[in-house]
Amino acid sequence: MRRKAAVAGQFYHDSPAKLSHQVQQYINHNLPKEHAIGILCPHAGLIYSGAVAGEVYSRISIPKTFILLGPNHTGLGAKVALMSEGEWEIPTGLFAIDERLGRRILSNTSLVSSDSQAHIFEHSLEVQLPFIASFSKDSKIVPLTVMSATLEECTSLGEAIAKAVRGADYPVVIVASSDMSHYVSDTVARKKDKMAIDRILALDPEGLFETVKKEHISMCGYLPATIMLFAAKSLGARGAKLIKYATSGDVSGDYDAVVGYAGIIVS
Repeated sequence: MRRKAAVAGQFYHDSPAKLSHQVQQYINHNLPKEHAIGILCPHAGLIYSGAVAGEVYSRISIPKTFILLGPNHTGLGAKVALMSEGEWEIPTGLFAIDERLGRRILSNTSLVSSDSQAHIFEHSLEVQLPFIASFSKDSKIVPLTVMSATLEECTSLGEAIAKAVRGADYPVVIVASSDMSHYVSDTVARKKDKMAIDRILALDPEGLFETVKKEHISMCGYLPATIMLFAAKSLGARGAKLIKYATSGDVSGDYDAVVGYAGIIVS
Protein backbone atom coordinates (compact mmCIF):
# COMPACT_ATOMS: atom_id res chain seq x y z
CA MET A 1 0.00 0.00 0.00
CA ARG A 2 1.21 3.50 -0.81
CA ARG A 3 -0.16 6.20 1.45
CA LYS A 4 -0.55 9.44 -0.46
CA ALA A 5 0.07 12.79 1.19
CA ALA A 6 -3.09 13.92 2.97
CA VAL A 7 -2.20 17.50 3.88
CA ALA A 8 0.12 18.62 1.05
CA GLY A 9 -1.10 22.03 -0.08
CA GLN A 10 -2.52 22.70 3.39
CA PHE A 11 0.18 22.22 6.01
CA TYR A 12 3.03 22.57 3.51
CA HIS A 13 3.53 23.29 -0.21
CA ASP A 14 2.38 20.58 -2.60
CA SER A 15 4.97 21.09 -5.33
CA PRO A 16 8.43 19.50 -4.89
CA ALA A 17 10.29 22.72 -5.72
CA LYS A 18 8.21 24.93 -3.45
CA LEU A 19 8.32 22.42 -0.61
CA SER A 20 12.10 22.03 -0.86
CA HIS A 21 12.48 25.81 -0.75
CA GLN A 22 10.08 26.06 2.18
CA VAL A 23 11.95 23.47 4.25
CA GLN A 24 15.36 24.99 3.45
CA GLN A 25 14.24 28.17 5.24
CA TYR A 26 14.03 26.22 8.49
CA ILE A 27 17.06 23.90 8.44
CA ASN A 28 20.80 24.31 8.80
CA HIS A 29 23.01 21.64 7.26
CA ASN A 30 26.10 23.05 8.96
CA LEU A 31 25.20 22.47 12.59
CA PRO A 32 27.14 19.78 14.51
CA LYS A 33 25.13 16.56 14.76
CA GLU A 34 24.40 14.63 17.92
CA HIS A 35 23.10 11.16 18.62
CA ALA A 36 19.46 11.25 19.68
CA ILE A 37 17.42 8.47 21.23
CA GLY A 38 14.22 10.45 20.93
CA ILE A 39 12.96 13.87 19.90
CA LEU A 40 9.86 15.97 20.43
CA CYS A 41 8.77 17.92 17.33
CA PRO A 42 5.65 19.93 16.44
CA HIS A 43 3.32 19.16 13.55
CA ALA A 44 1.49 22.37 12.68
CA GLY A 45 1.59 24.10 9.34
CA LEU A 46 5.22 24.69 8.45
CA ILE A 47 4.74 28.45 8.37
CA TYR A 48 4.05 28.31 12.12
CA SER A 49 6.08 25.40 13.51
CA GLY A 50 8.69 24.82 10.81
CA ALA A 51 11.39 26.86 12.54
CA VAL A 52 11.12 24.68 15.66
CA ALA A 53 11.02 21.33 13.84
CA GLY A 54 13.78 22.34 11.45
CA GLU A 55 16.10 23.29 14.29
CA VAL A 56 15.68 19.86 15.88
CA TYR A 57 16.22 17.85 12.69
CA SER A 58 19.25 20.02 11.86
CA ARG A 59 20.94 18.94 15.08
CA ILE A 60 20.53 15.16 15.05
CA SER A 61 22.35 12.36 13.27
CA ILE A 62 19.82 11.00 10.81
CA PRO A 63 19.17 7.30 11.52
CA LYS A 64 18.24 4.43 9.26
CA THR A 65 14.73 4.37 10.77
CA PHE A 66 12.45 6.83 12.53
CA ILE A 67 9.72 5.47 14.78
CA LEU A 68 7.03 8.14 14.42
CA LEU A 69 4.62 8.46 17.36
CA GLY A 70 1.75 10.89 16.98
CA PRO A 71 -1.72 11.63 18.29
CA ASN A 72 -4.74 10.44 16.36
CA HIS A 73 -6.72 13.59 15.54
CA THR A 74 -9.24 11.92 13.22
CA GLY A 75 -10.75 9.30 15.50
CA LEU A 76 -10.36 6.67 12.78
CA GLY A 77 -8.84 3.24 13.26
CA ALA A 78 -7.44 1.41 16.25
CA LYS A 79 -6.63 2.94 19.63
CA VAL A 80 -2.91 2.42 19.02
CA ALA A 81 -2.36 1.88 15.31
CA LEU A 82 0.80 0.84 13.47
CA MET A 83 0.89 0.90 9.68
CA SER A 84 3.03 -2.19 9.28
CA GLU A 85 3.78 -2.31 5.57
CA GLY A 86 3.90 -0.20 2.43
CA GLU A 87 5.18 3.28 1.64
CA TRP A 88 4.38 6.91 2.44
CA GLU A 89 4.64 9.52 -0.29
CA ILE A 90 5.12 13.28 -0.02
CA PRO A 91 6.08 15.68 -2.84
CA THR A 92 9.79 15.47 -1.99
CA GLY A 93 10.19 11.82 -1.14
CA LEU A 94 8.98 8.26 -0.78
CA PHE A 95 9.45 6.53 2.56
CA ALA A 96 9.40 2.76 2.97
CA ILE A 97 8.02 1.36 6.19
CA ASP A 98 10.55 -0.61 8.24
CA GLU A 99 8.44 -3.75 8.28
CA ARG A 100 10.89 -5.79 10.32
CA LEU A 101 11.00 -3.26 13.15
CA GLY A 102 7.24 -2.83 12.99
CA ARG A 103 6.71 -6.57 13.34
CA ARG A 104 8.95 -6.56 16.40
CA ILE A 105 6.84 -3.90 18.06
CA LEU A 106 3.64 -5.81 17.25
CA SER A 107 5.08 -9.01 18.69
CA ASN A 108 6.17 -7.23 21.89
CA THR A 109 2.74 -5.92 22.92
CA SER A 110 -0.93 -6.64 22.36
CA LEU A 111 -1.73 -2.94 22.80
CA VAL A 112 -0.68 -2.12 19.22
CA SER A 113 -2.85 -3.06 16.23
CA SER A 114 -1.71 -3.35 12.63
CA ASP A 115 -4.03 -0.77 11.07
CA SER A 116 -3.62 1.58 8.13
CA GLN A 117 -7.05 3.23 8.47
CA ALA A 118 -5.87 5.45 11.33
CA HIS A 119 -3.13 6.89 9.14
CA ILE A 120 -4.91 7.78 5.89
CA PHE A 121 -5.95 11.32 6.87
CA GLU A 122 -3.80 11.91 9.96
CA HIS A 123 -1.35 14.83 9.67
CA SER A 124 0.74 14.53 12.84
CA LEU A 125 3.27 12.09 11.35
CA GLU A 126 3.13 13.29 7.75
CA VAL A 127 4.32 16.79 8.68
CA GLN A 128 7.59 15.30 10.00
CA LEU A 129 8.48 13.85 6.59
CA PRO A 130 9.48 16.99 4.65
CA PHE A 131 12.24 17.59 7.22
CA ILE A 132 13.44 14.00 7.13
CA ALA A 133 13.44 14.06 3.32
CA SER A 134 15.67 17.13 3.31
CA PHE A 135 18.40 15.19 5.13
CA SER A 136 17.89 11.64 3.83
CA LYS A 137 16.13 9.88 0.97
CA ASP A 138 16.87 6.45 2.45
CA SER A 139 15.51 6.61 5.99
CA LYS A 140 12.62 4.27 6.73
CA ILE A 141 9.70 4.92 9.06
CA VAL A 142 7.50 3.04 11.53
CA PRO A 143 4.26 5.08 11.82
CA LEU A 144 2.26 4.78 15.06
CA THR A 145 -0.75 6.82 16.14
CA VAL A 146 -2.16 6.90 19.67
CA MET A 147 -5.81 7.74 20.29
CA SER A 148 -5.90 6.99 24.01
CA ALA A 149 -3.81 5.23 26.65
CA THR A 150 -3.49 4.99 30.41
CA LEU A 151 -0.20 5.70 32.14
CA GLU A 152 0.31 1.97 32.58
CA GLU A 153 -0.30 1.41 28.88
CA CYS A 154 2.18 4.18 28.02
CA THR A 155 4.76 2.41 30.19
CA SER A 156 4.12 -0.90 28.44
CA LEU A 157 4.20 0.66 24.98
CA GLY A 158 7.45 2.45 25.75
CA GLU A 159 9.08 -0.78 26.86
CA ALA A 160 7.79 -2.66 23.82
CA ILE A 161 9.28 -0.02 21.53
CA ALA A 162 12.57 0.00 23.45
CA LYS A 163 12.80 -3.77 23.21
CA ALA A 164 12.28 -3.59 19.45
CA VAL A 165 14.93 -0.89 19.10
CA ARG A 166 17.42 -2.90 21.15
CA GLY A 167 16.94 -5.76 18.69
CA ALA A 168 17.84 -3.58 15.71
CA ASP A 169 21.44 -3.52 14.50
CA TYR A 170 21.12 -0.01 13.05
CA PRO A 171 20.36 3.49 14.39
CA VAL A 172 16.75 4.32 15.29
CA VAL A 173 15.30 7.62 16.54
CA ILE A 174 11.90 7.79 18.25
CA VAL A 175 9.93 10.91 17.26
CA ALA A 176 7.11 12.14 19.48
CA SER A 177 5.00 14.47 17.33
CA SER A 178 3.16 17.07 19.39
CA ASP A 179 2.10 20.66 19.53
CA MET A 180 1.84 22.23 22.97
CA SER A 181 -0.97 24.47 24.32
CA HIS A 182 -3.82 25.22 21.91
CA TYR A 183 -5.80 28.47 21.56
CA VAL A 184 -4.92 30.18 24.82
CA SER A 185 -3.14 33.48 25.27
CA ASP A 186 0.60 33.60 24.63
CA THR A 187 1.21 34.25 28.33
CA VAL A 188 -0.84 31.24 29.42
CA ALA A 189 0.71 29.02 26.74
CA ARG A 190 4.25 29.82 27.81
CA LYS A 191 3.45 29.30 31.50
CA LYS A 192 1.63 26.00 31.04
CA ASP A 193 3.96 24.67 28.35
CA LYS A 194 6.95 25.25 30.62
CA MET A 195 5.37 22.91 33.17
CA ALA A 196 5.18 20.12 30.58
CA ILE A 197 8.58 20.90 29.07
CA ASP A 198 10.23 20.79 32.50
CA ARG A 199 8.92 17.25 33.03
CA ILE A 200 10.29 16.17 29.65
CA LEU A 201 13.68 17.74 30.38
CA ALA A 202 13.69 15.87 33.70
CA LEU A 203 13.05 12.59 31.84
CA ASP A 204 9.91 12.20 33.92
CA PRO A 205 7.18 10.52 31.84
CA GLU A 206 4.92 9.94 34.83
CA GLY A 207 5.27 13.61 35.76
CA LEU A 208 4.49 14.72 32.21
CA PHE A 209 1.36 12.57 32.07
CA GLU A 210 0.10 13.78 35.45
CA THR A 211 1.02 17.45 34.89
CA VAL A 212 -0.83 17.63 31.58
CA LYS A 213 -3.91 16.14 33.24
CA LYS A 214 -3.73 18.21 36.43
CA GLU A 215 -2.99 21.56 34.76
CA HIS A 216 -5.36 20.96 31.81
CA ILE A 217 -2.58 21.54 29.28
CA SER A 218 -3.94 21.10 25.76
CA MET A 219 -0.81 19.33 24.51
CA CYS A 220 -2.22 17.07 21.80
CA GLY A 221 0.70 14.63 21.73
CA TYR A 222 1.34 14.16 25.42
CA LEU A 223 0.70 10.42 25.12
CA PRO A 224 3.27 9.97 22.31
CA ALA A 225 5.70 12.12 24.34
CA THR A 226 5.11 10.02 27.46
CA ILE A 227 5.64 6.80 25.51
CA MET A 228 8.80 8.18 23.88
CA LEU A 229 10.21 9.11 27.30
CA PHE A 230 9.53 5.66 28.74
CA ALA A 231 11.23 4.09 25.71
CA ALA A 232 14.17 6.49 25.82
CA LYS A 233 14.77 5.87 29.52
CA SER A 234 14.70 2.13 28.91
CA LEU A 235 17.27 2.66 26.16
CA GLY A 236 19.60 4.49 28.52
CA ALA A 237 18.75 8.16 27.99
CA ARG A 238 20.75 10.41 30.29
CA GLY A 239 19.39 13.84 29.50
CA ALA A 240 17.20 16.09 27.40
CA LYS A 241 17.51 19.65 26.18
CA LEU A 242 15.11 22.23 24.83
CA ILE A 243 16.27 23.26 21.37
CA LYS A 244 13.62 25.85 20.60
CA TYR A 245 10.23 27.04 21.82
CA ALA A 246 7.85 29.35 19.97
CA THR A 247 4.17 30.11 19.60
CA SER A 248 2.07 30.84 16.55
CA GLY A 249 1.89 34.42 17.77
CA ASP A 250 5.55 34.85 16.84
CA VAL A 251 4.47 34.44 13.20
CA SER A 252 0.89 35.71 13.12
CA GLY A 253 1.20 38.58 15.58
CA ASP A 254 -1.98 37.37 17.29
CA TYR A 255 -1.05 36.70 20.91
CA ASP A 256 -4.60 36.27 22.19
CA ALA A 257 -5.11 32.70 20.91
CA VAL A 258 -1.89 30.84 20.13
CA VAL A 259 -0.55 27.33 19.71
CA GLY A 260 2.77 26.47 21.36
CA TYR A 261 5.61 24.50 19.76
CA ALA A 262 8.55 22.85 21.50
CA GLY A 263 11.54 21.08 20.01
CA ILE A 264 13.47 18.77 22.37
CA ILE A 265 16.29 16.25 21.93
CA VAL A 266 16.56 13.28 24.31
CA SER A 267 19.93 11.55 24.34
